[in-house]
Amino acid sequence: MRKSSARFLSRFWRDDAGATALEYGLIISLIFLVIVSAVTAFGNKATDIFTTAFNAISGKMSGG
Repeated sequence: MRKSSARFLSRFWRDDAGATALEYGLIISLIFLVIVSAVTAFGNKATDIFTTAFNAISGKMSGG
């Protein structure tokens, strides 16, 4: 029993079949985080721009 467990663990540590899939998963998750960060940053900036424009138009329309 002990010898078969040691053999199993030895094979498990040497097996790198799933390493490529894991690496691709990490790369995809990092790309996703960069995209989400960029969209969030741009979205906040776009909101500020439209708010400023709306306030300027509203001020001019109300006679200010």
